[in-house]
This record gives sequence, C-alpha cells and structure tokens, in this order.
Amino acid sequence: MQPLDGIRVIEMAGLAPVPYCGMILADFGADVVRVDRLGSKSADFLSRGKRSIGVDLKKPEGVETVLRLTDQADVIVEPFRPGVMERLGLGPEVACGRNPKLVYARLTGFGQQGAYASMAGHDINYIATAGVLGIIARKGERPLAPVNLVGDFAGGGMMCAMGIAFALLERGRSGQGQVIDSAMVDGAANLATFIFKFRQFGAWNAEPGTNMLDSGAPFYDTYETRDGRFMAVGAIEPQFYAALLAGLGIAEADLPKQMDRSGWPTVRERFTAIFKDKTRDEWCAIFDGTDACTTPVLGLDEVAQHAHNSERSTLAVASDGHVEPAPAPRFSRTPGKAGTKRPEAGEHTAEVLREYGFSDADIERLAAEGVAA
Repeated sequence: MQPLDGIRVIEMAGLAPVPYCGMILADFGADVVRVDRLGSKSADFLSRGKRSIGVDLKKPEGVETVLRLTDQADVIVEPFRPGVMERLGLGPEVACGRNPKLVYARLTGFGQQGAYASMAGHDINYIATAGVLGIIARKGERPLAPVNLVGDFAGGGMMCAMGIAFALLERGRSGQGQVIDSAMVDGAANLATFIFKFRQFGAWNAEPGTNMLDSGAPFYDTYETRDGRFMAVGAIEPQFYAALLAGLGIAEADLPKQMDRSGWPTVRERFTAIFKDKTRDEWCAIFDGTDACTTPVLGLDEVAQHAHNSERSTLAVASDGHVEPAPAPRFSRTPGKAGTKRPEAGEHTAEVLREYGFSDADIERLAAEGVAA
C-alpha cells in the first residue's frame, strides 16, 4: 500500500513544475496519466512511474477524450497560462461541472489573476517578483539565481502537490472537489516567510550579503580547500562555533567575539587562510562526526557515494541505470516508490483508454481519425 493508491491523476504535459508535481504524486502511489500532444517526443525526465497517452487537442473529439478521462479521475493538473484550458474547452467550469469531485490544479508562474498573470516568465522572473531573488547575493554583488529550484520545484511543483493532497483530504469530508490556483510567485514568497518576518522585526538588513544566513557571517559560508574544493560551514550556536574553532585549531580568545559584526571580516580572513591549508577530504576527516556543522560541498556526481547518502539510499539506481533521488519524505508503513520506467509520449494510449471505459471500437476509431495514438 501507498498513501495515494487508487487516486487517478491526469497531467497535462508541460515543463518542470507540473511534471515534478506529477512525479511526487506517482512516487506515492497515484496513477498518473500524462496527456501528450499527438506525435510529440518525450523529453520528460520527471516522468517516472507515469503513463502517457497521445491526444490531438485541436480536434473536438480529442477534447472530449480528455473530458471522459477527467469524468473518472480524481485530479487534473495543468501548466498553461490563464485562459488556455478554457479556450480548449477543458476549463474547470466544464471539467468540474461534469465531475464535481474533481480536484483541478492550475500551476503557473504568476497565477490566474494579477497584473502579470498573462505574461510569459521563468523561474528567475517568478522568484524576482516574489522578493526572493533579491536576497540571494553576496555583499556588493548582483543577485544569483539558485538554478530553478525555488520557483519551479519548491514553490511550484512541490507546493502544488501539497495543495492537491490537502484538497483530496478535504474532499474526503465534503465530497466536493475544488480548483487550486498554484502560482510560483506565491509559493516562492511563502518559502521566504521566515525572512519576511525577520526583516519586518528589524533582524534582517536590506543589503544582501550582510546578514547571518546570506554569506554575511563568516561562520555561515563556504570556504575553498587546498584542492580547489569547498567546505560548508553553518556553526551558528555558540557550542557549534566552539567545535568549529577547535577543528580549525583556533583559540576563541584569538578572534573577535562571534556576534561582533565589526570583527566578521577579520574572522573570515582567518578562516579562509586556514581552510586553504588542507584538502576537502582532510577537513572531512577532522569534522565528520562532530557538532561543528561543517560538511563537504558535494558535486552531483559525488552525492550517491557519500557515506551518509549511501547508508540512507538518498539516491537510487533507476531501471535505465541512471542514478536519481529517491522519493521523499519517508513513510514507516507506506513508503514511496520510484517508478521503474519513463514512458514514451503516447506509449499507453490504448491501455489507458480501455481502463477508462473506451471500447476497442472507440479506440480504433480515434486512431483512424488521428485523434489519439
């Protein structure tokens, strides 16, 4: 058993956030069917555990095919700008009108309304609008986008999957589905609630790179080692800071007080010089197993082999031989399970349609008319 066993999800094909949302649902047992454009080529690396059907949504019969799926589904999740699903004839008024129990999740960058709602954008634009990008910078430097993890994946796909889970839980009490407006701007801002509150209470400087958690403090930063690699230091609490200094071989009396901001440049200079004296592995030998909050900065190709990650199986080998992160979080009785195969676009069309009540004659007709394949 898995937490979402028996839940049917229709995922409209898209990029990054929606596939990630669908992957989370599939990892925990949902039957996720991705609706691909007819004749498209699959390049979705987040499709483990899903199935795919190919449908021509430009044809009325193709739209009706998807609606027949949502008639029996629990969830539909879509990635388009506001109005696209309505123009296709697949908007929530139609789909939820036919199936009042349907959870209709709309995952976009700017949301369903607002001054930017109809604009194009990407992760960097969404987190900039949310106020998050502006706080990710070293002092005196321009903001640095944290890849596309904050908007697309955390504030987008993960937040949407959480919303779907909440809506399904509520449906169990009310018997009614609902529409979810999941905007990456909202999600990214929500992730930064802690920082917003810090700023409002005067505990966070407006200038990036001058605060404890944004590289301003020497005890919360990264340092280059002799072999050109890096160590991450997060020794905030006094006892952890003391353990850091012990590992570095520094007497606390020889440095300015930890929370004396005027002394931070001096401390950083000292830390920088000392970390350059040893290789990353030599520092690991000193700090591993201590409370110094000092760990290696691992490259993507090193994560699976690291002792901690290996023991926890944080990454797993997929059926195609590629290494990828395992489902998270972990459940004691009903754990997630990564699907064993990524589907090709349209690979399961006949299989899925048959399961959703289409007759063989229906399937043959749809194929002959170029509606589904």
